[in-house]
Amino acid sequence: MPKTIDQNSEIAVIEKIEGKIYVIRGQRVMLDSDLAEVYGVSTKRLNEQVRRNESRFPKDFVFQLDEVEYESLRSQIATSNNPRGGRRYLPYVFTEHGAVMLASVLNSQTAVEASIVVVRAFVKIRAMLDLYQDLADRVEELEKITDYHGQKFGVVSGLLGQIMRDPKYLKRNIGFVEAKNRRAKK
Repeated sequence: MPKTIDQNSEIAVIEKIEGKIYVIRGQRVMLDSDLAEVYGVSTKRLNEQVRRNESRFPKDFVFQLDEVEYESLRSQIATSNNPRGGRRYLPYVFTEHGAVMLASVLNSQTAVEASIVVVRAFVKIRAMLDLYQDLADRVEELEKITDYHGQKFGVVSGLLGQIMRDPKYLKRNIGFVEAKNRRAKK
């Protein structure tokens, strides 16, 4: 990643990073290999620094995937199942806080610049989720209103149906009735 990023290329990088953020165990996370690529280091070096600085990475910052999670994730991102050259260990995933902490332990200008972009990607996703939640709340409110009005319409429709089936309303003449006809009928 270049030292000075113009706004358009930063947006492109953020969008690329957004595609590498997954929801696992109810948290938005990034894979160690994806973060290593963003920070410009090898996955081995990244994980090595995490092990050397375990006190900086509590379980809510980083955790290792289990077999089921890894297989599910591999099917989502379509990685190969080739035993040669593949991963030997289950990957670690980092939350937003863990990704920021990585920048401090990797201790390079590239890592600091990349962490800013990573945080912006997490923030953008959080904002989108908040927007979707707001929209979902509004849709739910509209559903309640239409349900209420639907129930009222059902009652009115039922009453109109009863009135229309009542014989005294069916035989009634519509229009003007002449006065002499009215006396004759009485």
